[in-house]
Amino acid sequence: MSAADPRSFWDHLEEFRKVLFRCLIAWLIVSIWAFCFKDLLFRVLFAPSSADFVSYRGLCRLAQATGWETLCPNAFEAQFINTELAAQFMTHIKVALWAGLVITFPFLLVQLYGFIVPALYEREKRYTMPLLLAGSLLFLAGVLLNYFVIFPFSFRFLANYQVYGAVENRISLSSYISAFVMLSLLMGLLFEIPILNYFLAKMGLLTAETLKKYRRHAIVGICIVAAVITPTGDAVTLALVTLPIYLLYEASIAIVKRTNSKSM
Repeated sequence: MSAADPRSFWDHLEEFRKVLFRCLIAWLIVSIWAFCFKDLLFRVLFAPSSADFVSYRGLCRLAQATGWETLCPNAFEAQFINTELAAQFMTHIKVALWAGLVITFPFLLVQLYGFIVPALYEREKRYTMPLLLAGSLLFLAGVLLNYFVIFPFSFRFLANYQVYGAVENRISLSSYISAFVMLSLLMGLLFEIPILNYFLAKMGLLTAETLKKYRRHAIVGICIVAAVITPTGDAVTLALVTLPIYLLYEASIAIVKRTNSKSM
């Protein structure tokens, strides 16, 4: 049930049109700005494919400190190719649009909040903005985990994997970009699990007892998902992916438990 709002349907539609227009303009401006900084944009995007990426250097320092030499990845070199005439230009546009969307995401959320807040009760207003903020931070955390851990080590493994010595790996530009974007979105959405569980608990469809009951099943599922998205077989990388997802599950139990208690 929403709060009383004297505006008509057409007033709401007009306001939504203005919000949508502001969002599109902001996205377009930032995307054009990102397009103009091509070197910086693609240097960041292709950094995980470099042998001196920060995550690899961090593991090598850890290997030196612990004496566990196998932690330090061996040097490697990835080769990229482009086989379509306009592919590089179109990729530049697509990446700029994605970068614009990521950078303007907080602004888009603020605009969305400003549109829906008049229809909310005071008690609903108190938790709507924190939920939007938490959802944004969790999504960002998932994307960063992918950038610094999941994608670099997955790319390194797959780019160097050979079924036969005579078959040489040369990664296409579109394949690299697609894999990067897909994994970023996947991890960003995966980190939204606590928010999803909150709404399920709010609707009375989920309880903390249910999550506790299936904790062991969830751990097995998390390990399987982590193994699929990190095919390196490295125990450290697997742990770096499994632990955050498991902590999100435990956080979900606490959130759902608190939500259930408030609903009683």
